[in-house]
Amino acid sequence: MLKNVFRIILIISLAWTFYTIFQFSGENATESSERSGSIIINIVNILPATKNLSENEKQEIVEKVQPIIRKLAHFSIYAYVGVLMMSFASTYQLLLWKKSTISVVTGLLYAISDEYHQSFVPGRSAQWQDVLIDLTGVIVGSIIVLICISIYKKNKYRKVTEQRFDNNENIC
Repeated sequence: MLKNVFRIILIISLAWTFYTIFQFSGENATESSERSGSIIINIVNILPATKNLSENEKQEIVEKVQPIIRKLAHFSIYAYVGVLMMSFASTYQLLLWKKSTISVVTGLLYAISDEYHQSFVPGRSAQWQDVLIDLTGVIVGSIIVLICISIYKKNKYRKVTEQRFDNNENIC
């Protein structure tokens, strides 16, 4: 029962994340640029090293940093997709390669469809480098989940072993 609730939560989270990605990709070039630029300018206005710069200097920073921020946004949201996909796949009794394949292929297919969708938006284009960044994010997110599961299992095994050892000590 609890596993099914967890699966439903993961599916809803994944659907919401895909919807969010779709919305971001549907923004025209100006809207998209303004969104990422406003995030950067807010950070620039807060940081002690940059908050007292002139508006022209701040705008130069935005123009230099914006491509990096946009690529990091691609990576991070798809890393989240990888976390959700691998978490979902891990709720089933599947071999590791099947879980990994499901997670990575699903993320890759959505990344490709997202870039395709973006190619129809005014001022935007489909870029294979973005698909590769997205794919890398999915892989990293999936690996993070696998590491967490491994740590959890190792700790669970250690506790069971310690309990058995303690129980055997009490018998003697």
